[in-house]
Amino acid sequence: MNSRIHQGRQHSVNLSARHNASVITKPRCKRSLESKQSASDRSGASAASPSLAEQSVLLREEAFCEIQQGNYAAAIVLLSLLIDRNPNSPSSVNDYNNRGLLYFQTGQFAAALADYNQALQLNPELAKIYNNRANCYASMGRPMEALFDYETALDLNPTNIHARMNQGITFCELEMYDQAIENFDLALQFDQMRSGGATAPGVSIAGHIYAQRGRTSHLAGDWNYAITDYRRALAALSPTDSLLLDVSHRLRLQVELWLDDLLDPLSGIEE
Repeated sequence: MNSRIHQGRQHSVNLSARHNASVITKPRCKRSLESKQSASDRSGASAASPSLAEQSVLLREEAFCEIQQGNYAAAIVLLSLLIDRNPNSPSSVNDYNNRGLLYFQTGQFAAALADYNQALQLNPELAKIYNNRANCYASMGRPMEALFDYETALDLNPTNIHARMNQGITFCELEMYDQAIENFDLALQFDQMRSGGATAPGVSIAGHIYAQRGRTSHLAGDWNYAITDYRRALAALSPTDSLLLDVSHRLRLQVELWLDDLLDPLSGIEE
């Protein structure tokens, strides 16, 4: 099974566990060109039309608002308006990346890939976009190109935990289990350094890494190691944590199934 946070393969829960560098969301979701004009009307002020820079800020905020509400199609339209204003400007790199993430989330992989390519053409030094493009390649069934992009992301930022874990997932899918385990070991080390040794949900992604390392050990036949890591993953992916992301909840369900399969391999056989 594919364990990226995006697109899963077979095995009961449709789960993707690869991690993308996520769209940045804002706590506020209320400002827009229309609301700003309405405020001016209520105050009686004859405010001048917003400048192009102000319009871009407001459009971006409106796009983030749509993302928060799950309206990805509307957010794509708004980001497209922003990009069309300055398609070849370095200032559009994040807009290309964010639109690419939305295309990816909605299964439009070719469009996502085109946006990542354009973002990297404008700035080829951003590790997060190589990670995102690698996830896209992996979901398109192009694992060698994915591995190359993960490696580039790690060359640019060796502490990029998401790229290191995602590369490990791809190694596992290619049955390169030793390389996968090495990646997960390093990802855990960097994760613990980043979180000060804490493994509480919301502080680190240790639960995700334990789950993927456990799955790799499971597939490699190292069942004792797999059971230990599955239990660590379940402890880290606490179902009572109010900050628990939906993907973590789904991963927890999948780990429970994997663990049950190991502890009671005959449970699925009908008499």
